[in-house]
Amino acid sequence: MERKVNLKDVARDADVSLSTASHALNGTAPLTIEVRERVLDSAKRLGYLDRRRKKATIATLRVLLLAIPDDAAPESDLNLVSWTILNGLRKECERRGIRIVPYVSAGRRIDGVQVRQIALSERADGIVVLNDDQPELIRSLASSDMPVVIVNGEDPAMLVDTVTPENRFGARLGIDHLLGLGHRRILHLTWKGRTTIRRRYDGFSDAYFAAQLPVPEDLIVEAEGYEPRHGEAAINALLDRDPRMKGATAVFCAADNLALGCLKALADRDIRVPEAISVLG
Repeated sequence: MERKVNLKDVARDADVSLSTASHALNGTAPLTIEVRERVLDSAKRLGYLDRRRKKATIATLRVLLLAIPDDAAPESDLNLVSWTILNGLRKECERRGIRIVPYVSAGRRIDGVQVRQIALSERADGIVVLNDDQPELIRSLASSDMPVVIVNGEDPAMLVDTVTPENRFGARLGIDHLLGLGHRRILHLTWKGRTTIRRRYDGFSDAYFAAQLPVPEDLIVEAEGYEPRHGEAAINALLDRDPRMKGATAVFCAADNLALGCLKALADRDIRVPEAISVLG
């Protein structure tokens, strides 16, 4: 009978130590790209890679395509969350010897067809999408044979894997806190964003339902976007129409950026926070 190829054979063929071969195949230590490529090439040529893949016991990512909307690409205070995520991903890929190929969309929506074409041309092993979970994009990427993960987004249809903060539960905790302080008229400042943003409204409502209180639907205010200037404009427009802000005693903002704009609008009107009104990001 033909002997099965083992890790020692791979190490010998790649001219590395047994431990280096193990680290290269499992992504458990920082190695140079050249060494990791050499080990993976040997493992593939000897048939070891396919056998381990079938058992799902190996990390075989070499190249990762990272797709980002253009508004999330600039490194700024506005994109603090996005860049915190990106830096974490970059560091982990460096540790595992995985090359990242960045793709920044021409607009705020990522084109799934372009992503697939670039992934194929770069011979990527997987695709990571940041901050975009439009159904059309998900369907386009899910139809390929390549693994896809959406970070900071959701796929209610569960066609692809997603990694996202607990937006709904986090929002509920925030509103629970405000209700516990005695607030009942809580204004929700939001915008027509992705699924993750709608989940924050769900959490807002959940807290009211749990407290057996009616959800104040008349206090839902939509800004044009998520930037501080959008939050400032929305609050200023509301104050122009109604200086009492519909009787709200607190504002729950669907993003910290909106909260910054809200705080500026209130300060410009000499409305003190939290003495006159509370603001939660």
